[in-house]
Amino acid sequence: MTARLADIATQAGVSEATVSRVLNGKPGVAAATRESVLAALDVLGYERPVRLRQRSAGLVGLITPELENPIFPALAQVIGQALTRQGYTPVLATQTPGGSTEDELTEMLVERGVAGIIFVSGLHADTTADMRRYEQLRAQGVPYVLVNGFSPKVQAPFISPDDRAAMRLAVTHLASLGHTRIGLALGPRRFVPVLRKTEGFQAEMQARFGLSPAESGKLIQHSLYTLEGGQAAASELIASGCTAVVCASDMMALGAIRAARQLGYEVPRDISVVGFDDSPLIAFTDPPMTTIRQPVTAMGQAAVRTLLEEIGGTPAPHSEFVFMTELVVRGSTASGPGTAPGPVSRAGDVNKA
Repeated sequence: MTARLADIATQAGVSEATVSRVLNGKPGVAAATRESVLAALDVLGYERPVRLRQRSAGLVGLITPELENPIFPALAQVIGQALTRQGYTPVLATQTPGGSTEDELTEMLVERGVAGIIFVSGLHADTTADMRRYEQLRAQGVPYVLVNGFSPKVQAPFISPDDRAAMRLAVTHLASLGHTRIGLALGPRRFVPVLRKTEGFQAEMQARFGLSPAESGKLIQHSLYTLEGGQAAASELIASGCTAVVCASDMMALGAIRAARQLGYEVPRDISVVGFDDSPLIAFTDPPMTTIRQPVTAMGQAAVRTLLEEIGGTPAPHSEFVFMTELVVRGSTASGPGTAPGPVSRAGDVNKA
C-alpha cells in the first residue's frame, strides 16, 4: 500500500498524504488536485475505489462508418474519452457493409434512452440523402451533433475540417516543389467533403497555373475511400501524366503509392503523394506519408462540448464550426521530375494553415 501511494503521489505530483485523503474521500483537497490523483490512478492501472467511481450521467450514442479507416477509431477514441470525463457512457455503433444502417442504429440508440447522439461522416454528408430523418430525431427530443459533412436543410451544430483550405495547402506545397500536373483522387461525388475538396483544388489550380475548372476537372478521379480505390484512381492519374497525386484519405494515398510502384515508378523520386487525415501510424509508412492533418482532438472535443450544451438546455448555434487543417511534410513528396530542389520544408516539418 505504501509503495502504491508513493507511485501515485509521484505520478500526480502531490504528497502521499494528499493521495491518501483523496482515496479515503476526505475533504480539504482542491478539485484540480483530486482530478490529478484520479488521473494518476488511471495511468498507473490501479482500479479506482468504488466511492470514487463516477456515476454515469447517461448514455451518449456515437455512430461511425466502418472502422477500417484509422481516422474513425481515432475520432471515436477522442469522443469516448471526452464523454467519459464528463460522466457519460459512450455507446459506439458502427456501420458496416451489409450490416445495420444509420437509421437502424439511430433507432436502437433511441430505444436505449441515449441522452444524445454524435454522427460521424453519416448521411448528413450525402447530398442525395433525405435530411428529414434528422428533423424527426429532433422531434423525438434527442439532441445531436454532426461531424464531417454539412447540410443547410438540418438545423443542428456541425463540426468540420476546412476541406477547401486543405486542398489549397496540398497544391501550394506540390507547386513549390515544381509540380505542375497535379492529380486529385477522391471518393464519390455526392459527398459534401468531396465537393469541397474539389472546389479548393480547382480554385488553387486556377490561381497557380491558370487552369479553368474544365481543365483541372480532367485531373480529378473519383473512386472509393479505400486502398484499392486510391490505387485505381492514382493509376488513371499517373497514366495521364500526373507527377503528383493528392488523395482524400491516407488509405487512398497508400493505394496511390502501390499504383506508382506497380507502374514502375518510385515515390517520391518519380511521383509525389499527399494523403489526408494524418491517421495513426501513417508517419511510419514507406516512405513516411506527407499528409493533411485533420485536427481530430479539437474536433472530437468540440463535438462533445457542443452536444453536452444541447443536452444541458443551452444549445450551441445551429451552424457549422470549421477547424483548420495542417500540412505535415514527410517523405512521400519531393521535387518534380527535372526540377531543381528549392527551399522546401524538410521531411517531418509541420506547416500550419
